[in-house]
Amino acid sequence: MEHNGKEVLIIGGGIAGIQASLDLAEMGAKVHLVEKSPCIGGRMAQLDKTFPTNDCAICILAPKLADCARNPNITLHTLSEVTKLDGEVGDFKVNILKHARFVKEDVCINCGDCVVKCPTKVLDAFDMELRYRKAIFLYYLQGVPSVMAIDKDNCLYLNKGVCQICKKQCQKDAIDFDQQDTEYELNVGAIIVASGFDPFDPTPLTRLGYRILRNVVTSLEFERMICASGPTQGHLERPSDKKPPQRIAFIQCVGSRDIKNNPYCSSVCCMYTTKEAMLAHEHDNNVESHIFYIDLRAAGKGFQKYLKRGSTEYNIDYIKSVVAEIEEGKNGNPIVFYEDMETGQLKSMEVDLVVLATSLLPRKEMNTLAEVLGVEQDEFRFIKTAPFAPLETSKEGIFVCGCARGPMDIPNSVAEASGAAAKAAEMFMRK
Repeated sequence: MEHNGKEVLIIGGGIAGIQASLDLAEMGAKVHLVEKSPCIGGRMAQLDKTFPTNDCAICILAPKLADCARNPNITLHTLSEVTKLDGEVGDFKVNILKHARFVKEDVCINCGDCVVKCPTKVLDAFDMELRYRKAIFLYYLQGVPSVMAIDKDNCLYLNKGVCQICKKQCQKDAIDFDQQDTEYELNVGAIIVASGFDPFDPTPLTRLGYRILRNVVTSLEFERMICASGPTQGHLERPSDKKPPQRIAFIQCVGSRDIKNNPYCSSVCCMYTTKEAMLAHEHDNNVESHIFYIDLRAAGKGFQKYLKRGSTEYNIDYIKSVVAEIEEGKNGNPIVFYEDMETGQLKSMEVDLVVLATSLLPRKEMNTLAEVLGVEQDEFRFIKTAPFAPLETSKEGIFVCGCARGPMDIPNSVAEASGAAAKAAEMFMRK
């Protein structure tokens, strides 16, 4: 059939969705980038640095955010989600539900006056609930669009009819409590799913002590702890007493390679754990890092050299082992009980901080999204692709890239995003 127009819908505003948008916009396509959060950026915006180069994550991401915001061929649909899909390849009709921001995007200048006076404090999801934010907030410092949003679930005025202090403080009259959720339809020729991942919640694994022991955190929480824009302003300190940890245990395969949870390998945990141990050493050269692993899987370019650097240059001790449980010792110090796979002996180690390398899961909304789009999922709930066409879903004209189809690192996600953009562009370039 003849494909009508050069419009493409991209679901997910993380690094994969951003890269696909920029590629398509450069080819002359009109791109609609749909993101459920108040700003685009995704998980990469939460990271401190990226492996294997240890470059600053936001330094790489920020120029791409700016390019997306300024490109006339890209329309950002933040606080939005896809609710319905009709039609076929070349002529998809997509319903988008845009949730009210209660702030005028074309008026707000992100001055912050409204935030200072807001009386309500809420745990900040972007910072993994390690600190509080206000009910009116900027999702993160470098967020795009760089405008405030109001949390309607915690705003005093929207829930109890009192307050409006932010509206009184705003000199630009950007606060609009009359905004309503709106639904509209887009007509596109192709769709790319780049919805990213959610981290595994290790709370049910009580033997590891998460949310039970004060000094056991997840890898993403650790990322926010050592990031300069995070809750501790980049100072590495443990939660219980704010003291800098001198001995850190990193536990691998938490939620991965586990028949009771996720039997698959999450692909990136060995590498991001080594990166985090390197960053801990950069913060304090006296830090000892012990990585408790089952197998080291580092198949990317330069990855084996990266692991070796960690051992020789960053004081990282790799221990092939199976961790049985973690208990709390004196002064809140976690004690790791494990089987040393080299000797077969049962051992224990007292540390200052434990970091759990949690697995990568499909987004919690993935089942609903797959049903709306009419695409198949695999046994782990990721979007299913053809055996010899890893970017193509079960529905013609809908493509997938990045962690929406399986766990992968940032370079692979970006490469797949460019591939999916090329596949979508092929449809209207044939004409």
